[in-house]
Amino acid sequence: MLERTRLNEIIMVNLLLYKRKNTIKGMKIFSKSESAKPAPIKESVSAVSKGATRYSPGWVVANGKSAPDYQLKLIDRIRKGVKKSDWKQLLQDLGATEKEFETILPVSISSMQKKNVYDKETSERIYELARLFGLGYEVFDSKADFKNWLMTPARTLGNKKPFELLDSSFGFQIVENEIVRIQYNVYS
Repeated sequence: MLERTRLNEIIMVNLLLYKRKNTIKGMKIFSKSESAKPAPIKESVSAVSKGATRYSPGWVVANGKSAPDYQLKLIDRIRKGVKKSDWKQLLQDLGATEKEFETILPVSISSMQKKNVYDKETSERIYELARLFGLGYEVFDSKADFKNWLMTPARTLGNKKPFELLDSSFGFQIVENEIVRIQYNVYS
């Protein structure tokens, strides 16, 4: 299983690299007239509300792939803990409520409401959600289509709803793999 997951990751990386023009392993090729400085990261104002700060969960939904070093930054953010305000902003961006994610989060909603900064485990789950929704929004035509897919039983997932699997890291990986298969038209 681990080898298959690693193979899927390698295939996904190679496909992403293939799609990029004028790049070598994700690095921009500069002509003599161009500066060797990397282009600044553009933030998508339409996809992220004005309150989302760089590397917050809401920012990850819209900009996760535009920053090559963002995963290292996310590890630091997870260790420090997600702020309650960033969590609320993510919910607003997703058009969701805390109640909808009650079964996915490792703590109760009432415990979350009492804290201003969440622990490492809760923060990690919030970022997993942000990454998954960012990928889902990229692959599906609309937010509504992605949410509908999450709530529809899938034969490839043992007739379970993808959303039901999101209460564990392994479940997140399985759902993410399904989304990537849909993205590249690779069906099981």
